[in-house]
Amino acid sequence: MAEFKIPQISTGEILRKNIANGTELGLKAKGLMEAGLFVDDETVNGMVAARLDEPGVERGFILDGYPRTLAQAGFIDALLDIYKKSGTGVNALHLPLLAISIRVDEDELLRRITGRRICPTCKRSYNIYAQPPVKEDVCDFDGTKLEQRADDTEETFRERMVEYNSKTAHVLEHYGGKGCFDEVDGARSVDEVTGSIKEALRRLRQSVV
Repeated sequence: MAEFKIPQISTGEILRKNIANGTELGLKAKGLMEAGLFVDDETVNGMVAARLDEPGVERGFILDGYPRTLAQAGFIDALLDIYKKSGTGVNALHLPLLAISIRVDEDELLRRITGRRICPTCKRSYNIYAQPPVKEDVCDFDGTKLEQRADDTEETFRERMVEYNSKTAHVLEHYGGKGCFDEVDGARSVDEVTGSIKEALRRLRQSVV
């Protein structure tokens, strides 16, 4: 995140990059993601651990879309504890793990997912309902034809929600029990949501030792 000078680590982006490059991981993940299913914990945990071994995360980082299961939560908790005890690497500053959930109504989520269009050249994101390009299906910046991700369909979304309710909801309970969790309303403007997230982080940072 530019303002805090820390990297944003998106497991979804890492997976999509592997799919685009046709790697073994990408081929494995493609079918699962298109079906709205989670990639297995071992694979995702390995990706996160490898990324945290890279430089640039010593001052902190943002995990986007991770952890999504209790097994993943347990893994990252244990990994950060190891770094904390060693006093080196990713958690050399003994930074606490803080968890924020962005709450959005399911119908609004569906509009955001199915309406999303991506420029394959500059990677800018649009939404045909909320933030459409000036010219239909064309990027405002480089004129490239916009694309819809293969897994941004209503059918896949419904499958994702089943996965979420059966797995990710328990992760929120896990961090809520640790006192390091907060939730913000994601239905408002980008600036308002961003402000709420920053305030939640400040509040949690003061209360979590």
